[in-house]
Amino acid sequence: MPQKSALSKSLAVAFAVLTVSAIGGMISMMIVFEIQTANINMTERPTVPTTTLAPPPVMRLPRSLIPERYEILLHPHFYSRIVEKVNVTTPNQTLFFNGSSTVYFRCHQATKHIFLHSFELSVSSLLVTDRDENVPLKILSHQHHHDESDFLEIELGDNLKTDGNYSLSLSFEGEISEYLQAMYLSKYTETNFDSVNNTIEERFLVATNLEPTSARRLFPCFDEPDMKAIFQLTVIHRRGTDALSNTRQQTTSIIDDDWKYTKFFSTPKMSSYLLALTISEFKATNSPENRVSIKTYARPEAIAAKYTKYASEVTAKILEFYEGHFELQYGMGDLGQVALPDLEPLAMENWGLITYQEGALLYEEGVSSWLHKEVIATIIAHELAHQWFGNQVTMKWWNEIWLNEGFATYMSYLAVNHVESFQIKEKLIMDDLHAAFEEDALLTSHPLSAPPNDVETTGEILGMFNAISYSKGAMVLRMLANYVGEKAFDNGIRAYLRAHRGGNVEAKDLWSFIENAHNGKTQYTVSEIMEKWTTQMGYPVITINTKNGEIYQKHFLYNSSAVSSLSWLIPITYTTNISGLNDVWLDKKGPVKMEEFISKKGEWILANVNTTGFYRVNYNLENWERLLWQLETDPSRIPLMNRGQLIDDAFNLARAKQVDVTLALMSTRFLRKETAYLPWESAVRNLEYFILMFDRSEVYGPMQLYLRHQAEELYNFFKNQTDNSTVPDDHSLQHNQITAIEVACSSGLPDCVEMVREKFADWMDTSDTNNIHTNLRSVIYCQAVAAGEKKEWEFAWEKFQSSTDTSEKDQLRKALSCTKKTWLLNRYLTYTLDPDKIRLMDVTSTINFIAQNAAGQALAWNFIRAHWDYVSQGDAASLVMGVTRRFSTQFELEELIRFKDNTEMNGAYRATLQAIEQTQVNIQWVQENHDTVLEWFERETAHLE
Repeated sequence: MPQKSALSKSLAVAFAVLTVSAIGGMISMMIVFEIQTANINMTERPTVPTTTLAPPPVMRLPRSLIPERYEILLHPHFYSRIVEKVNVTTPNQTLFFNGSSTVYFRCHQATKHIFLHSFELSVSSLLVTDRDENVPLKILSHQHHHDESDFLEIELGDNLKTDGNYSLSLSFEGEISEYLQAMYLSKYTETNFDSVNNTIEERFLVATNLEPTSARRLFPCFDEPDMKAIFQLTVIHRRGTDALSNTRQQTTSIIDDDWKYTKFFSTPKMSSYLLALTISEFKATNSPENRVSIKTYARPEAIAAKYTKYASEVTAKILEFYEGHFELQYGMGDLGQVALPDLEPLAMENWGLITYQEGALLYEEGVSSWLHKEVIATIIAHELAHQWFGNQVTMKWWNEIWLNEGFATYMSYLAVNHVESFQIKEKLIMDDLHAAFEEDALLTSHPLSAPPNDVETTGEILGMFNAISYSKGAMVLRMLANYVGEKAFDNGIRAYLRAHRGGNVEAKDLWSFIENAHNGKTQYTVSEIMEKWTTQMGYPVITINTKNGEIYQKHFLYNSSAVSSLSWLIPITYTTNISGLNDVWLDKKGPVKMEEFISKKGEWILANVNTTGFYRVNYNLENWERLLWQLETDPSRIPLMNRGQLIDDAFNLARAKQVDVTLALMSTRFLRKETAYLPWESAVRNLEYFILMFDRSEVYGPMQLYLRHQAEELYNFFKNQTDNSTVPDDHSLQHNQITAIEVACSSGLPDCVEMVREKFADWMDTSDTNNIHTNLRSVIYCQAVAAGEKKEWEFAWEKFQSSTDTSEKDQLRKALSCTKKTWLLNRYLTYTLDPDKIRLMDVTSTINFIAQNAAGQALAWNFIRAHWDYVSQGDAASLVMGVTRRFSTQFELEELIRFKDNTEMNGAYRATLQAIEQTQVNIQWVQENHDTVLEWFERETAHLE
């Protein structure tokens, strides 16, 4: 990191004088601090002992002190632009901030020790005041715990009294991060039209991202989600910049030629991780008039180009939907949304000031894919749902983050379906269902509600932000809503939100409200049903024998040798080709016999209709054959979601050695005449596992031939539109057009390869005129680069560097990973180390794109081990899972274990254990299925040779 430039102790003193004299009576906390200290001797700064303190028995803060209110002053010293002037020394960027804070708290149990969080901050000038007596208290020492607790401990001379009111005032300083943590620096370019040559100039901003445990990097605080308090923030920032926070600006005033300050209204009572701040030169787009004032902020050029138009419009619609659906108003009068050039993760739900990566908020007419509106609407719906689930009602501890994330994911299905005509609810559900199924089939998974003691350190907390909390959480809620009925579910949720507004909850608090709304009409209570679904890891597979009606359940695991005694209360829906929808409960492990599941007239039986339950289904071979026959003769008789799920179940049951692998492969035969998206998506995703396992073996050739044959009719179905750069009106078909091109080209269909080459060559010839339809650019770019040479790759790289359009850059960034030239992939990997080439927030996805490429997988694995300290600054867990997906040899397993044992995992420990387990499963599966798979593909393609 750069040094603090010329800032010295004298500047720190000047800052204190500036704060008191220039802001004076306008900043109440500073006045109070002056009054408190005017006639007393401040406690000398204690000597910090050199020995490390023994941590308390647990990593959690004691509940002896509960914060009520913070008054915070922050002064980031960064420059929003570095201006070169003749005969004047140009300043370096300054990554330094300082500030002061007062936290008011109540004592619930007498103690001499104040514990709060502080990390990588230098703390000074501590003052503890008895607010009831208005007297200062003697401080004996203060010291940081040098362990994962991040505790700042202050020892007092006397006990704080039970029910007493106190405050802690202090000053602090730290560094603005360059690695997207806490308060961090971001930069972008902008055309200066005032200069002689319209020069491209750099601009800088700072933003915060505090979830889950980074508020302590910004100011010392009680940084746990149930330590809710009110926050009043004042910021000193450079003139020419605007400061945004959770609430509206209360006052703003100029201090001198360089600085001004902005004071914000107090927030509602909220968790520390929701505090937010940006300081930038951004402009705003106003949403249509609404009860809530909605502004969407972005780079001035993006605002001028109206890239925020779609987001500003759909946000107002979604917010209005939620207020009506929850029958509870959004908790503030203002809502700001900021499109940031740099942010990890994709978006953050800060109450009143939601931050997004640019690509998640900006829609660029004529550049963005039409389908990108789906992405933007879904992400906005997710973040807005958090304004209720997470912000107003918050989980007590991170072990139940699914109460935030699962609800936000589930509610986004409803919101997008209500406000837009995309008709993608089924797609969103299936995406999350399969993401949850895959991760939860490992022994290294975890329950939705994990034991609190398993989730204490920052690394353990970060490990909870995964497909279990987001996707499984949503699927379990969907299953519950289907069981009790959507009306009862919605009424229960409304009562839950009203009762716990402003508070913290555990999962058990939710069940009683839904039970009351359901009115106890069935044999099981909601809490009885949901307990095992939330406190146990994994999910069941039910096996039905339609010859004798026997049914039993088993914990579904990819590791077929694992033994598990877990069982669930399972609501089963089923139908047949001669009857309608029915339901039944499976409340035992079984086997038990049920008359309902006997096929008396040779009919097929289909369970888990529309995949409303979070479980897989296996059948006796005769019923599988009847279902597959139905798919090949008249697939419309089977619900669309189940057509996709039958494929997914068959393939994953084969991975777990519960059905023969040839049964799974036979489930793809009907696709040659299928044009719907969901079955194709399921088949392509599952066959990708076969490609990952076998693309380095002799299986790959006949497998590619089979895929080419299966995809040919689908490609021809869209051929006229594709050739003319047009797309269908239906969103589902738009997705499947992309699937057709991807499968056809990657499997070597000559018409497809010729098409992408021609379209990309036309663009290269005209350069400034791109006639490829925006929906098709990503897939055509990728396939053209894959089929091309150095000149195609370097053209794509030049376009990536010169483009200022976020959508175009994202599409090109992915396409660059598609080349088959290892030396180009190696060059591309080295570019990820340079944030001027590849932004840090894009490093993980870029490396994972390269690792998906058979030519790049080994390069990517070697690369992340060599540069782990840098590349793990992003999403380290996703990086490990992405780069190791192809691992299927003992050598790769041993390398992965060594990597785990010798590396600081940076929040990726759980993901690395999962990668090790998956690799072990892969090794055994490949050994057992290689010959069978090869024979099946050779037999299926023998007539095509």
